[in-house]
Amino acid sequence: MARVKPLAELIQSCVGPAFAAQGFASTDILAAWPDIVGPRLARFCQPSKLEWPRRRRKDEDGRPEPGTLVVRVEGVFALELQHLAPVVIERINAHYGWACIGRIVMKQGRVGAAQRRVEPPRIDPVRRGEVALAVSKIGDDALRDALDRLGTAVVASGPKR
Repeated sequence: MARVKPLAELIQSCVGPAFAAQGFASTDILAAWPDIVGPRLARFCQPSKLEWPRRRRKDEDGRPEPGTLVVRVEGVFALELQHLAPVVIERINAHYGWACIGRIVMKQGRVGAAQRRVEPPRIDPVRRGEVALAVSKIGDDALRDALDRLGTAVVASGPKR
C-alpha cells in the first residue's frame, strides 16, 4: 500500500527551485510565517527573499554569518514591523534553532491582495426596482444593459468601514 505524502513534500519539489533562487532553503518559512509573526502581522507582511552574505564567513563558534530577510510589508504596518523586528528575528532564529537571520529589510508593497475578499455592495431591492423601471423603456439592448449596470452601481451602498 502506498504511503500518503504530506502536501509540504509535494510543494517542496515543485516550488523548491524558485525559492532557492530567492535564498530560501525551503518553503517552510512561508508556511510557518503566521506562527512566527502572529496572524495579525502575517496578513500585512510576508518574506520575499533571504540574502546571504557574499563571503561565507564563520564566527568563532564555526557558525555561518546570519543573512538578511527581505520582507514585503503594507505601508501602514511598516512602522509596527520596524518596532517588532528584533522580536521577529528572535522568533525566526528560534524556529530554525540557529541565528540564521541577522536583520530585516522592509520593502513596501501589497501583500496577499488575492486573499482579501472585497464585500460586494449591498443593493436595496426598492432602489434596484426603481433603476430597472427607469431603464426598461430604452429600446437599444446594449444601452439599456449599460445604463442598468450604471444605475445599480450608483444606488449600491459600499461595504461598511
